[in-house]
Amino acid sequence: MSKDSRIPGFYRLPPAARRQELIARADLSADDILTLDGGGLDFAGADRVVENAIGVYTLPLGLGLNFRINGVDYLVPMAVEEPSVIAAASNAARMVRLGGGFSAEADDPIMTAQVEIAGVADPVTARQRIEAHATELLNLANAAVPRLVQRGGGARSLEVRISERVAELGQRLVVHVHIDCRDAMGANLVNTVAESIAARVAILAGGRFGLRILTNLSDRRLVRIDARVPFAALATPGADADTVAHDIAAASRFAEDDPYRAATHNKGIMNGVDAVVIATGNDWRGVEAGAHAFAAVSGRYRPLATWSVDGDTLRGRLVMPMAVGTVGGTLQIHAGARLAQRILGVTSAGTLGMIIGCVGLASNLAALRALATEGIQRGHMALHRRAVDATVRTNGLEVTR
Repeated sequence: MSKDSRIPGFYRLPPAARRQELIARADLSADDILTLDGGGLDFAGADRVVENAIGVYTLPLGLGLNFRINGVDYLVPMAVEEPSVIAAASNAARMVRLGGGFSAEADDPIMTAQVEIAGVADPVTARQRIEAHATELLNLANAAVPRLVQRGGGARSLEVRISERVAELGQRLVVHVHIDCRDAMGANLVNTVAESIAARVAILAGGRFGLRILTNLSDRRLVRIDARVPFAALATPGADADTVAHDIAAASRFAEDDPYRAATHNKGIMNGVDAVVIATGNDWRGVEAGAHAFAAVSGRYRPLATWSVDGDTLRGRLVMPMAVGTVGGTLQIHAGARLAQRILGVTSAGTLGMIIGCVGLASNLAALRALATEGIQRGHMALHRRAVDATVRTNGLEVTR
C-alpha cells in the first residue's frame, strides 16, 4: 500500500486498526509499533537526557492526514495535548489538497553564531580590521567543526555590526558567522564556532569578548509555504463558500493590522508547528523563539501567515524561520522521535522544515475558518468534552451534562 495521506474515516477506526493502517502505509513492523506504547523513551534514557530525572512525561501522538506537499503525500506525526489540533490541521490539509496541495521551499540550513565584543575604542576601524581577516576567521571556525565540513557544511560568511553604546561597556561590536549546518539543527555546532573565534576577534577589534552563542532568530533559514483553496471547499452548512473565503481574508487582515490579534493568530500556527517539532525530537522552544522574533523584526509584531482572495480561490502564504534537524540531538536517544521521522520518510532537514511549515499554515486556516463561521469553541469543546468524559468514566464517576 502506498503512503497516501488521504485516509477517510481514520478517526472512526479503533486504535488497533489505525495502527494497522500506519504499519501498511509507512512500511513499519509490529515491533516498531511497540515503541508507541512507551512513548519511545524509558526512565534509563530519560536519566541520560536530563538532570535529576524522576520519570518520563508523555504526550498523545497522533497522525496529521491529507498533507500533499510539492506533489508528495506525508503522514505527519504530531505530539500535542490539546484537543482538536490534529483534527483541525488534517481537515484544513484536505481543503488545500483540493487546490493541488501545498507548495513549499526552504532556504539552505544556515544558522548564525554571535560574538559580542565590548570596549571597542574605534568601532569603524575595528569592523574594517575584522572584515579584512574574514577568511582567517572562517578557516578558524571550520577547524572547530571538522565533521560538519566533511559533510559539506561549515562557515560560509561573516558580517560585523556596530551596536549601540552601553555606558558600562563602551562601544560594542557584534560579529555574525553564518554556518551551513546541513541536516542538523546546529545549536551545538554554532556555539562551538562562536567560542572558537571569540579570542581572535577580540584581538582584532581591540576589545574584550562577551557572549558567544547562536541566535534563535534564524532569518537565513526560512521556509515559505503557499496554499490555494477553492471556494467550494470552504462552505459550511450555515455559510456559503464566498462569504467564508472573504471572512477568512478579513480575519487575516485583522492580524496584519493589530498586534494583539496577531499574537493569537500566530499561536494558532504554532499549535501545528510545535506538535510536529516535538514529535520529531526537535527544539520547540528554539523554533518558538525564532518565530516570534521574526514576527516582530520590522518593529511591529506581525502575522507569520496571511490569506487573501484571488478570484474564486483563497490563497495563503506562510514565511517563518525553521531551525530543525534530522540528525543528532534527541534522535540519538529517543526511539519515538526516530520512529516519527521514519513515518514521515524524511532525512533532509529542509524537507522536514517544509512539512512543519505546511502543518502550521493548515492549523492557521482551520482556526480562521472556525472563527469566520461557527466560532472556535464548538469543534474544540466537543473534542475537549470527549477527553473529559473519558477521564470521568475512568474514575468511576457519573458524567453530568
